[in-house]
Amino acid sequence: MARFVLRRRTILVSALVALAVAYCSLTLVTSRWLAPERFDLTADHLYTLSPGTRQIVDGIHRPLWLTLYFSQHATKDMPQLRSYEQRVAEMLQEMVARSHGRIRLQIVDPVPYSDDEASAEGNGLTTINGGSNGERIFFGLVGSTRPSATDVASDFGADAPEDKGSNTVDRTLPIAFFDPQRETFLEYDIAKLLYQLSEPQKPRIGLITDLPVMGDPVRGTPPWAVMRQLQQLFDVETLDESKLKTIDQKIQVLLLIHPKNLSTEAQYALDQYVLGGGHLVVFVDPYAESDPVPLSEDSLAGTNNRSSNLPRLFADWGVAYSPDQVVLDRGRALPIELAGANLAHPAMLGLGTQELNRDDVVTASLQRVNVSSAGHFDLLPDASTRLIPLMQSSADAEVVPTQRVIDASSNPSTLLQGYQPQNQNYVIAARLRGPFVSAFPEFAKVPGHLAESPPNSEVILVADTDLLTDRLWVETQNFLGQPLQNAFANNGDFISNLVDNLSGSTALLSIRGRSSSLRPFTRVEALQRVADRKFLQKKQELLNELAETKQRLNELQPAKGERDTATSAEQKQEIEQFLQRQLAISKELRDVQHQLNGEIDALGTRLKVLNIVVLPLLIIVAGLLYGWRRTRRNRRKRS
Repeated sequence: MARFVLRRRTILVSALVALAVAYCSLTLVTSRWLAPERFDLTADHLYTLSPGTRQIVDGIHRPLWLTLYFSQHATKDMPQLRSYEQRVAEMLQEMVARSHGRIRLQIVDPVPYSDDEASAEGNGLTTINGGSNGERIFFGLVGSTRPSATDVASDFGADAPEDKGSNTVDRTLPIAFFDPQRETFLEYDIAKLLYQLSEPQKPRIGLITDLPVMGDPVRGTPPWAVMRQLQQLFDVETLDESKLKTIDQKIQVLLLIHPKNLSTEAQYALDQYVLGGGHLVVFVDPYAESDPVPLSEDSLAGTNNRSSNLPRLFADWGVAYSPDQVVLDRGRALPIELAGANLAHPAMLGLGTQELNRDDVVTASLQRVNVSSAGHFDLLPDASTRLIPLMQSSADAEVVPTQRVIDASSNPSTLLQGYQPQNQNYVIAARLRGPFVSAFPEFAKVPGHLAESPPNSEVILVADTDLLTDRLWVETQNFLGQPLQNAFANNGDFISNLVDNLSGSTALLSIRGRSSSLRPFTRVEALQRVADRKFLQKKQELLNELAETKQRLNELQPAKGERDTATSAEQKQEIEQFLQRQLAISKELRDVQHQLNGEIDALGTRLKVLNIVVLPLLIIVAGLLYGWRRTRRNRRKRS
């Protein structure tokens, strides 16, 4: 019997050793040659890449080098920022793992006066103050199509690869600073950087307009600031609307500014461009103040020749828009100076954070966009499309005839006479999401005619063209003989964000805002609210009793010129009683706070015991119970 037990123990020990060796070998093999399997158990799958991001990462065909700059030492006393850095690093590591070696990531701490700090500044990263010992804090990402010297040394040593024979241009692009307020757009920002790095050329942008946005070389007037800004980032191509019959689908974004009396051929070209998946941005205006066409006698008689519209396409898209209406908003009126007097112009609006869509990547980080004599959009009753506002008025707005705004140009204050807010937020700019159908069914027999768009198609609508003008968002100053532009609104950023967003792939457009990684402790917050109510109630009791005591003291004050020792003694006794009661209530306040802390600590202790003790014990008990039952079963079989 003893020999049998010894043999059994030897077999068990040998089996355990064999299992341990097999487990270690399997782990090494899978980690070396197989892609690791990842499981995201967070509530909103925060660490799972969206399909759009996976498509962008899978489409990268050239090596990319990413360097995450984060000031570790300077943020040692900033746990929230350090936690967000871990979130950013984990998102980047997910993309690196997905890329199968096409993306290399390096994390650098740019300590003061180091080469890393100089590299971070040279690549366009911005800093914030408030670090340890007053140090600046870097927290940004630099992406490049060519490795830096540090990357080469760390990844390849002396045998670094050379990108020979490539006809693509090397690019370096930064994310200047990871703002925790933009965490919901973290995945989009990084995916956009990867997409821009993998694109060999600047995105191609088309422009159709009658406004002098590109300036006048004959008169020596420069392009508008917004167009100069776009030309730095994109390849802008002006199209002649009078000769427009087709639009090249290689144009990634088409800006249609102030369309007036477009030909049927031009409108059909726009229709087919949208149905083919093109990205169209339409700027219309009930009264374009920058229109060079002079006001005619007809306009003075009630006919507006500075308005623009796209009636046939709007009707087909289910959009309601009238060039005969202008939005007034006295709560957002901009101050102007007219004839030496300062007044607020209710047709010139400064739209702030409350009027900008904080859930859309285009407007999430903007602070103010200025518009002038803007119209508004709505959906027709039978519309099959969706209108998602980007900018809208406040609820203290009303709509008036365009002609009334024209007539009040010399005295805008008359627009406030009889002002009647309609308690409605009027949509000034929006995304219009399809699918769309062709507005020209009569051209169905034309070769290549498209009858319907893809399901994810969208058009951007803006009911103002004056927001593009310099006067509403930028002022030019002379500095050492050179013009220096100073932006006082985010109009230029709005246009750049629009084009930047639309010029990406459809995969990039599909990436929407994600949830925040911060998870509130709802149970702790509930305890905090209950304790706060108790605390405030006790505090109010103390204040009420203090008021009553003061009133009593006033009643006990002797009359002027009298010296009543009895009254003085009674007053001293009352003061002594009040002081004792004040100390008692203060002790009760402290007890309430201690009770709150005790309940929170007890909750934390219960969670720790549950995670550290109870769950492991349950697993152990389950294992022992399983082993006992198995042993018992084996004994029964042997007997």
